[in-house]
Amino acid sequence: MKKFLLFCFLAGYSITHAQSELVFVYFTGKPNKAAFYANPLSELTQKSLDRRTALGIPLNDQDAPIEQSYIQNLQNLGFTITDYSKWLNGVAVNANQAQVNLIKAQPFVQSVESFAKNSSLVLKTQTTNKWSDFEAQQKNLTVFGYGAGSEQIDQINLRPLHLAGYTGTGVTIAVIDTGFPTVNTGSAFSRLWTQNKIKGGYDFVAKNTDIYNPSLNYHGTIVLGTIGGYIADSFVGSAPDADFYLYRSENAAVEIPEEELYWIEAAEEADRKGVDIITTSLGYNIFDDPKYNYTYAHLNGSTSFIARGSEIAVNKGIFVLFAAGNSGQNSWHFLTTPADNTKVFTIGAVDSAGNSSGFSSYGPNSLGAVKPDASARGTNTVTVNNNSVTTSTGTSLSTPVAAGGVACLIQAFPTMNRDLMRTKLRQTASLYPAHTDQMGYGILNFGNFYNSTLNTSELVKRNKIAIFPNPVNTILNIATPEEVTAVEIYDNLGRFITKSFQKSIQVEDFAKGTYYLKVKTKNNIYYEKFLKE
Repeated sequence: MKKFLLFCFLAGYSITHAQSELVFVYFTGKPNKAAFYANPLSELTQKSLDRRTALGIPLNDQDAPIEQSYIQNLQNLGFTITDYSKWLNGVAVNANQAQVNLIKAQPFVQSVESFAKNSSLVLKTQTTNKWSDFEAQQKNLTVFGYGAGSEQIDQINLRPLHLAGYTGTGVTIAVIDTGFPTVNTGSAFSRLWTQNKIKGGYDFVAKNTDIYNPSLNYHGTIVLGTIGGYIADSFVGSAPDADFYLYRSENAAVEIPEEELYWIEAAEEADRKGVDIITTSLGYNIFDDPKYNYTYAHLNGSTSFIARGSEIAVNKGIFVLFAAGNSGQNSWHFLTTPADNTKVFTIGAVDSAGNSSGFSSYGPNSLGAVKPDASARGTNTVTVNNNSVTTSTGTSLSTPVAAGGVACLIQAFPTMNRDLMRTKLRQTASLYPAHTDQMGYGILNFGNFYNSTLNTSELVKRNKIAIFPNPVNTILNIATPEEVTAVEIYDNLGRFITKSFQKSIQVEDFAKGTYYLKVKTKNNIYYEKFLKE
């Protein structure tokens, strides 16, 4: 979605007008951090600590809570404080020049940074509804078929992981977005509830837990549906067995820099809960008040507050995905922040033919780093909303499709270094080592990643196997020197068809189409595809 989070502060920026601006107050330290180190469970869950242990990531001062007396001291000076970040060790307040001077004089204050990129007074820019593209491009499917999302799963070659039993089980995803109306009532999400897959949520905009309020924008619902939605015989998301935390950081009615901090607060809470993945289909460069706007030069991966916060989340062992943006056909055709951060995994969009979607935003970031990292289906992507299968278009959809694939990988390789995982995802994408400014290293290929990792790590020794004839009419043969213990056949929609214990299989009665073999031997498992004529 074309939504931009702005937490950029220019160091040493001087507020020259009596008009107040949003500023961030950095504190000098965390004097009570020793108490946190003595009892990390006072701040983090065991699941969060386990993730750090599994990935070899030590605790640091960022994990310790903010010194509450510092916040109280600012409140005693008359400031209202609703948003803060322990990772950045500070709080956001609105202040004029005299108030900034007062804040900077406090002994517990390290520095003050303004969110504004341009402090000169200008007229507010008239903007269209920033969700108009999303809303206009949605359409309900009139014909429902099992596995309506099959094409987008196969385009990123996710089927081998699903067939191997990796569907996100035990992996926790935080979806940070606009809100989640109908998720608590719609039949498309009932499987998540009956299996206790939704672990919690919070609205960091309104500071309450009413994330399913029907008045909220349903963009977050559509995003969640792409990963975890399920309607029997109609649709299965890319990681249907993952667990979820749902957080609202975006106020769809306005575009304000506070939303960057809402996202950081949500990410910190996600870290506390021990999530493995954060996926967000939001981004920022233009605000209702133009003095906060970003230019392309600001998209260097470290200027905006949300880019800095995103990198911290990655450093905690969380795999963070962001949408590249939908500005490819606009005068501003670049990606938005924090998709510019090099540690964030940025997703572009392609259509059913594998071509870049025209709307998908262009990289690189302003320092030349390749962005997006890779791409997935973003044109007419299938998802669910309330009780129905629907389609929608945007990098908002390609990103959760990819996030579900990452969840399956993390289930398969839970201790793999996340930097290595990001690198291998790029290296197994369709264009690597080449790239384009709109598609990155190409379309993700999770099956290629999975099989090549098994080969390299020798978790499974993959010997030569052949199937013939292919295409096949009557009998499909399997050639391998190994003893075959079982053969399972699935159709193109993932439905189990039959099981055999022979190397020759009768397929004469199969309907024409594409099928998948899961061949089990004494030591190995193979996945092959064949066409029935």
